[in-house]
Amino acid sequence: MSSIYYTIINLDRNFFFFLFTQAHMWGPIYGLVLQHVVRDVSSNSSSPKPPDTSLFVPVSLKADASADGGVGIELTQPLDKNELLKVLNRFYKRKEMQKLAADSGLDARLFHQAFISFRKYILEMTSLPADLHIILNDICCGAGHIDDIYPYFMRHAKHIFPMLDCMDDLRKISDLRVPANWYPEARAIQRKVIFHAGPTNSGKTYHAIQRYLAAKSGVYCGPLKLLAHEIFEKSNDAGVPCDLVTGEERTFVDPEGRAAGHVACTIEMCSVTTPYEVAVIDEIQMIRDPSRGWAWTRALLGLCAEEIHVCGEPAAIDFIKELMFTTGEEVEVHNYQRLTPFSILDHAVESLDNLRPGDCIVCFSKNDIYSISRQIEARGQECAVIYGSLPPGTKLSQAKKFNDPDDPCKILVATDAIGMGLNLSIKRIIFNSLVKPNVNEKGEKQMETISTSQALQIAGRAGRFSSKFKEGEVTTMHRDDLPVLKEILSHSVDPIEIVNALVLSPPSQDIFVSLSQVDGLYFVCNIDDFKFLADMIQHIPLNLRSRYVFCTAPINKKQPFVCTSFLKFARQFSRDEPLTFDWVCRHISWPLAPPKNIKDLVHLEAVHDVLDLYLWLSYRFMDMFPDTASIREIQRELDDIIQQGVRNITRLIRASDTTVTDLLQAQSNRHGQTGRGTGSTHFLTGSRGQRGQRASGQMMDSSLASRLVRDGLLTPDLLQQLQREWSKDQKQDNSSQRALDLEHQSNNKGKRKKKKK
Repeated sequence: MSSIYYTIINLDRNFFFFLFTQAHMWGPIYGLVLQHVVRDVSSNSSSPKPPDTSLFVPVSLKADASADGGVGIELTQPLDKNELLKVLNRFYKRKEMQKLAADSGLDARLFHQAFISFRKYILEMTSLPADLHIILNDICCGAGHIDDIYPYFMRHAKHIFPMLDCMDDLRKISDLRVPANWYPEARAIQRKVIFHAGPTNSGKTYHAIQRYLAAKSGVYCGPLKLLAHEIFEKSNDAGVPCDLVTGEERTFVDPEGRAAGHVACTIEMCSVTTPYEVAVIDEIQMIRDPSRGWAWTRALLGLCAEEIHVCGEPAAIDFIKELMFTTGEEVEVHNYQRLTPFSILDHAVESLDNLRPGDCIVCFSKNDIYSISRQIEARGQECAVIYGSLPPGTKLSQAKKFNDPDDPCKILVATDAIGMGLNLSIKRIIFNSLVKPNVNEKGEKQMETISTSQALQIAGRAGRFSSKFKEGEVTTMHRDDLPVLKEILSHSVDPIEIVNALVLSPPSQDIFVSLSQVDGLYFVCNIDDFKFLADMIQHIPLNLRSRYVFCTAPINKKQPFVCTSFLKFARQFSRDEPLTFDWVCRHISWPLAPPKNIKDLVHLEAVHDVLDLYLWLSYRFMDMFPDTASIREIQRELDDIIQQGVRNITRLIRASDTTVTDLLQAQSNRHGQTGRGTGSTHFLTGSRGQRGQRASGQMMDSSLASRLVRDGLLTPDLLQQLQREWSKDQKQDNSSQRALDLEHQSNNKGKRKKKKK
């Protein structure tokens, strides 16, 4: 194990971390199988951390004939299986043996497993090793002590649990208590750290960027490609040559490809070995993010810059000071106030009929986006749409459409993707809901009320400085949500107390995390997505380094087409066959037609992600992904196609299920006219109505009947028949209503004649 250990310790921590997340690699060596464990991995204690033995899975041993043959039988006599069983069971019950085993790393669980395997081994083997056979024979004959079995038991236990012999080495590798020491280049210089603290729209990033532009060299580290692009363009427009580096893109301003003095990058891509005069780390509060916080930790501790300008929420100030204390660096704090005020309104919008130019409705699901945008355009108003899975070009196009004073589009429907990275001219932020889907520590999806930090990040988009709206307003769509929003915004943001420590994304689930010891300021990152990809390509023959790179690829595992493409990429790569432009075009069926419905649009978004994956891999394996320029060209074309689809999103939604929508609209109208309504009309008009019904059936008008047809509970013919019957009922209702109106008018005339007489 020592040779393996020293080989690993010379690799970067990303790589050896990967080694411990691969069941198919370490299983044959150590007999480990990855399973779920609890998150608690923090420890300030210097004492060794006991491993989580639920991760230890015994290696099965074949009951083959012993190499000694029948020597034991020849020297003594055959063993009585019944007598052996009694002896072994007495050994198992000996407290002294259990204590000795515990001192050797076998807790009660492992001791039991090892004993079951040991007993089975002895009883099922046709011939045992000579030394074991002789000891067992002596004990059965009364010439030996039962404790004499212990060395042979431990020998067997270490065969089925081989990790017991290398636990100390594993603990050394898993000792993560001083992350600052991982970056010797940064520790070799005395850095000056300036924290620009303030709320959204306070100018904090602006001041940091001004210092960045004035420096001889600098690096900007942002959370989004959009932000990196913005600084890239702003820097070059200001006459400061600046390169762009993201996971999928490298743009050099020098025609010959020489690096410029300044670089704008996504934070995962920043170099911790290149010296700079100034570094800017944007949105520092994301250092606590469970999936990406490691990148902020790495940048803050590792960037080799004379000045580190950190921008973010005031809630992070104390923690950053404490973190920098461990590096011996002081933090200078500059506080900023919001440049334009925003106020929380005392009334909810309640109906889409009450929308005004400059409104932005914030939703937390694409289904809500589709539903609301359709209802808005049904009222004769145009709306722009922005959500996370749209390509950056499409987001910018929709933002430009909404911001353009000459464009008739004055309403925006968006997810919290607008929280950072887009400059939008918003007068009023309207929260359609205050609950958002999140993944808890167990990996389960659950709905949670948004935090104060999230609410402020979104609400702060209203009344942005330099927009035509000098004051912002914030409210909710539904009356019941308004007091909840006021309560959320009345609280201060929770201070940061613990941050993501490692370079692979919050809590983890393997032997590495079980043994890891981290300083109390840190927690070990989540590798769920990493392990998801590792499991997906486990059967594909790849060398260790290539497998590691593939497992760090940033893909959306919720998209089946993206996952399938990832598998095909890995399989083609394993055959040592380059992924050419023609090969990719065949895979994605290029050229692609404009989307005809929402399903087509979602697929195009997935294809765009696949092309992003190709570009990401092309910078890691240039020879195997050779056609970067051609792929980027068709990706731009695809972006235009997606933009076209988003511009016509209402038509796409309508095309997805026209019959169903018409049918339910007719039903809703009939119920509304005859007084037999069940609340559906409230949903269609956007008024508050029955909140429970709205919450449980938000997309009922566009998906219920199609789901019934798909599941075989309703045929298209029956659907049309129901539509005809409802139309007939509606006509009858209208006829009955007209007859009642005529009768009423006739009675009124008769009454007026009697009065005249």
